[in-house]
Amino acid sequence: MPKSEEEKRRSRISSMKRLIVAYLLLGILIPILLCILLFIKVDRLQKELDQMQRQIASQQSESTAGAEQTASAEADAEAGQQAGGMQADNSLAKWQAEETEPDDGQKRKVYLTFDDGPGKYTQGLLDVLDKYNVKATFFVTNTHPDYQNMIAEEAKRGHTVAIHSASHKYNQIYTSEQAFFDDLEQMNSIIKAQTGNDASIIRFPGGSSNTVSKDYCPGIMTQLVNDVTARGLLYCDWNVSSGDADPKPISTEQVVQNVISGVQSHNVSVVLQHDIKEFSVNAVEQIIQWGQANGYTFLPLTTSSPMSHHRINN
Repeated sequence: MPKSEEEKRRSRISSMKRLIVAYLLLGILIPILLCILLFIKVDRLQKELDQMQRQIASQQSESTAGAEQTASAEADAEAGQQAGGMQADNSLAKWQAEETEPDDGQKRKVYLTFDDGPGKYTQGLLDVLDKYNVKATFFVTNTHPDYQNMIAEEAKRGHTVAIHSASHKYNQIYTSEQAFFDDLEQMNSIIKAQTGNDASIIRFPGGSSNTVSKDYCPGIMTQLVNDVTARGLLYCDWNVSSGDADPKPISTEQVVQNVISGVQSHNVSVVLQHDIKEFSVNAVEQIIQWGQANGYTFLPLTTSSPMSHHRINN
């Protein structure tokens, strides 16, 4: 039976309603889908940006660390070069007497000292020292904290454990007297925890003659030398440089020759080496063999030993 006009009209209205609803749904769903896609895109871009920022921060950190290590190495090298031509301070009569009095059979002393450790080569060095029954002095740091236990081992084997620096960062420790002693006390607390005893001897990073400290606090070395003494501590530089602090590594053979040449120039020698440098640690056995064959006595520094002092340049 044919539809009436009224039915046709209702059918058209129903179709239009469905079409309108469909358009409304599309009008709602499409923006939602677009928002979801946009959110995903933004999230992806944010992750990429975060990754780039982490990479940049890491590169900057590596660059800063490299610059600090270079500055530290250059300062050590500078101090070592200064020490090569440095005479003892005129006020240190005891040290000068040891250097100038005739050899009475007790002079010809060598104090092997090792800075910046302990590190991964310290264990091997201790074994070499044990092999020849030689005692040495370790001016320790906390720059390689995984090897803190070696500080206890150094003391256990009869070596002297002395303070160098917790951080060994010139741009921190030489900004003020307070900063220096905060670092020193931090290192001493580590030493005491490992050995049961406070350290009584220190070595300034870069030596007391360093000039890099001028960049951070003019005159600080003059102040620190007086402050250290007032606190009842002894400080010790060196008068024989192995040359291992040069930013450009030298050979083990050159370290041996540098030390032997320096030792021959003194009755009492305080030798500077670094037990974080494998090529330098490898030279120790030859140095000991030569010294013992030529009548030298190897000793650890104690509070009664002569303290080698440089002239203060800041």
